[in-house]
Amino acid sequence: MPTIISGKDVADKLKQEIAAEVTQLKDKSGRTPHLAAVLVGNDGASRTYVNAKVKACDVVGFKSTLVGLDENISEEHLLNEINKLNNDPDLDGFIVQLPLPKHIDEQKITEAIAPEKDVDGFHPSNLGKMLLGLPTFLPATPLGITEMLKHYEIPTEGNHCVVIGRSHIVGSPMSVLMWQNTYPGNCTVTITHSKTKNLKEITQQADILIVALGKPEFVTADMVKEGATVIDVGIHRVEDASKKSGFRLLGDVKFDDVAQKCAYISPVPGGVGPMTIVSLLKNTLLAAKNKL
Repeated sequence: MPTIISGKDVADKLKQEIAAEVTQLKDKSGRTPHLAAVLVGNDGASRTYVNAKVKACDVVGFKSTLVGLDENISEEHLLNEINKLNNDPDLDGFIVQLPLPKHIDEQKITEAIAPEKDVDGFHPSNLGKMLLGLPTFLPATPLGITEMLKHYEIPTEGNHCVVIGRSHIVGSPMSVLMWQNTYPGNCTVTITHSKTKNLKEITQQADILIVALGKPEFVTADMVKEGATVIDVGIHRVEDASKKSGFRLLGDVKFDDVAQKCAYISPVPGGVGPMTIVSLLKNTLLAAKNKL
C-alpha cells in the first residue's frame, strides 16, 4: 500500500511553527501579521476557500479582513479597492479570490496588486524573481506541494517529474520549482497539456506525477509508473445524494485505482488543499517580516 501524503498533517505542523513565529514577532515588534481577502460575488466554492483562509488566520494569530464585493462591481471600482489595500500600512498582504466575474480582466487585477503585498505570488514581478531563483513570494499551491515533498522526504534529485497542466497558478510555476537547483528540485521536468501527443506514454515515465488539469478522475492506473509519487491538485464537487452535503469531492486522479501502483499519493480532500492555505500564511508572515 502507498504512503498517503496528508496535506492536513503537514499543514497542522506548519501552522504550529507559524504561530510560534507570530508570537516572537509580536513580542519583538508589537506587529501582528494582517492578511486580507477580496471576494467578488457569491460563488459557493470561493466563499468556502475564503472562509477557510480566515479561519486559518485565527489559528496562527494573524489579523484577517474579508472584503466582500458585489458580483456586478465594475472593474474600475475593484481597482480602486485594490489601490486602497495597497496603501493600507496596517495590511501585510492580500489576495483577490479567483475566478472573477467575466466582465473583469483577471490579469489587469493581478498586475494592480503591489508586488510586496502579493502573497498569492501571481504578480509578474514575483513570478520573474521565482524564475531567477531570487527570494520572493512563491505561488501558494506549488509552494505547498514542495513543503509536502520535503515533509515526506520524497527524493527528487535526478528524477523525472511530469506536470499535467500549464496554468500560471499551478502547472507553470510547479515545473520551475521542480527543476531548480535545490531540494525539492533538480528533477528533469516535462510539462504536458491539452495539446500533448502520447500523454500516457509520457506519464508512464514519471517518477513524480503532478496533476493540475481540472478534469475529474482523468488520471487512471494505466497512466502511472509502478512506485511513482502522485500529487493530485484537482478538486471537483460532484453531486451525490447519499452525502449530507449533497456532493462529494473528487480530484484529477482516480484515487482508488491509481493508489495501488504508487509509493506515495496525495488524496482529495485532505491533500494539496490545506497546503495552499498554509502557504498563504507563510507568505503573509514573510511580508510582515519584510516590513521590519
